[in-house]
Amino acid sequence: MTSGKKLFIFDLDFTLWDAGGTWCDCTTPPYRRILDHVADAHDRMITLYPDVPAVMETLKLEHKLIAIASRTEAPDWAAQILDLFGIRHLFDFEEIFPDRKTVHISNIRKKSGIAYNDMVFFDDEHRNIEDVGKLGVHSNLVTSGLRKDHVFRHL
Repeated sequence: MTSGKKLFIFDLDFTLWDAGGTWCDCTTPPYRRILDHVADAHDRMITLYPDVPAVMETLKLEHKLIAIASRTEAPDWAAQILDLFGIRHLFDFEEIFPDRKTVHISNIRKKSGIAYNDMVFFDDEHRNIEDVGKLGVHSNLVTSGLRKDHVFRHL
């Protein structure tokens, strides 16, 4: 049975942003906003992939639910980066802690009441796509960052 409401779930590192070729938990706070980037204490630039702002805006305009599922070892740092990019408020659910993506998705399921088959998940790691797909979630492998076409075909 489906609820009819879709929920879009995104990984962070290498899906929504590039943290200078590494993961955000390998960067060094404090962070600061510089134009359209966030820089860490060593001037490593963290950048949103170009389509991310438009994707998030469109999902909100279409009244879709949006969530984060991130396995980072530094949840506070990820939250700070999201705040500096000015997009954290767009997410209805946040699961940012070191654990399997299936745990994140299960928590989102419990909090949202949305059935797995009404969820769409985006991640850059094949193992996460396989694991989450087994739950019945529409799982999409992202290479070279999230693009509009990845998301909009699911609207």
